[in-house]
Amino acid sequence: MPFVRGKSRSAARDRRHTRLRKKIEGTALKPRLVVTRSARHVFVQVVDDSKGHTVASASTMEPDFRSFAGSKTDKAKKIGGVIAERAKKAGVASVVFDRGGNRYAGRVAAIAEGARESGLEL
Repeated sequence: MPFVRGKSRSAARDRRHTRLRKKIEGTALKPRLVVTRSARHVFVQVVDDSKGHTVASASTMEPDFRSFAGSKTDKAKKIGGVIAERAKKAGVASVVFDRGGNRYAGRVAAIAEGARESGLEL
């Protein structure tokens, strides 16, 4: 990604996310799977935009994942599986994937892969 003076990477990510959000909207039947990424952790939510409610959520900050030995990508894949199970328990079978302006690679792709493997349709 070219770095232009005066434009930060986070601002560029915000612009990409704004562009994506114009196209993506979660409904009660097919909510959004929102991925938020920090340097150390990932946070995932299943959001019904029609009501403004979070249906299910998971993150690597939960006590179960604090002791998980593995790379950040391995944790992200496991989080994808956990969010899929929680979403299915809440009655959600398929979701719209919202990568949050991040590139579909690394931890973001691992979350999607883990969710697919656990039976959630993206």
